[in-house]
Amino acid sequence: MDKRDLGEVFRERLSEVMRRYGGGQSRFAQSIGLDRSALSQLLSGKTVRLPRAETLVAIAGAHGVSLDWLMGVSQNERLAAEIAPTLAIELGASGPDDSRLQQWRREASGYKIRYVPATLPDLLRTEAVIRYELGRAADGRVEASIADADRYLAYTRRPETDMEVCMPVQRLTGFARGEGIWSGLDRDTRRAQLGHMAHLLEELYPTFRLFLYDGKRLFSAPLTIFGPLRAAIYVGDMYLVLNTTEHIRVLIDRFDGLIRNAVINPHEAAARVRLMLDEG
Repeated sequence: MDKRDLGEVFRERLSEVMRRYGGGQSRFAQSIGLDRSALSQLLSGKTVRLPRAETLVAIAGAHGVSLDWLMGVSQNERLAAEIAPTLAIELGASGPDDSRLQQWRREASGYKIRYVPATLPDLLRTEAVIRYELGRAADGRVEASIADADRYLAYTRRPETDMEVCMPVQRLTGFARGEGIWSGLDRDTRRAQLGHMAHLLEELYPTFRLFLYDGKRLFSAPLTIFGPLRAAIYVGDMYLVLNTTEHIRVLIDRFDGLIRNAVINPHEAAARVRLMLDEG
C-alpha cells in the first residue's frame, strides 16, 4: 500500500475511533497523550507523515483496537482474544458497591459512560432509599452501597466526567406514587428523594444527563457501557460482560435509540422531577 493511501486509511480509522469515543477532540488527545494541535495535524490530511509508533500504540491500547486494523493492514479491529475475551460471565453481582463496577469506572475515566439503571440511578439515591431497597441485606452490603453512592457522586462531579443515563419515565412516576417495589416507602422519604434528585440533576448538568423514555414503547435491560472498553449487562446475580468493539457498538446504538426516543430530555429532567413532588 502506498504511504499516502496508508495515511488516508489511518485518518479514516482514527476518525472512527474518535466518533465512538464521543468525548471531544481535546479529551481524546489527552487520552492518548497528545496535545490538540498534534492530533489536528494527524487528522488534517495535509501531510503524508504517519504518527510515531508510541502514538499508534497509545491509540490502540487506550481505545481497544488492533494496530493492524488502525494502519489498514487488517479488517479485524479486535484485540487478541487472550487480551479481551468476547463474552465473560461475572457471577456474584452485588449491586452498585461491587468492586468490579468500581474498577471498570476507574478504567473508563475520560470516556463517556452510558447507563440504564435497574431502579433509580445509584449516585442519585438518598441513604434512606438505599436502605429501603436493600432491606436486610447481609455482609455489610447496605453500608457499602451507601459509601459507593458517595464515591460515585464524587466521581461524577469531576470535570472530565461524561455520563448519559436512560430510564423509563414510568419508573419515576411509580416511585413518586409509592407503587411497585416502593409501595412500603413512606411519602416523606419519597419526597426527600425526589428533591435530592432534582437538585443533583441541576448541579451536575450538562456532564451528567438524564433522558426519560416511554416504558410502554421501549424496554432496556439494566446495563452500563464503559466507553469503548466494555459493556456490563446486569442479570440479577451476575453480569454479562461484552468486550468486543462490534458488540459494544451494537449496545451503544441501542442506547442512542433510547435517547432519540426520549420524552423528557436532560435540560427538562430536573423540572419534571420537581413536578412529581406533587404526585407523591
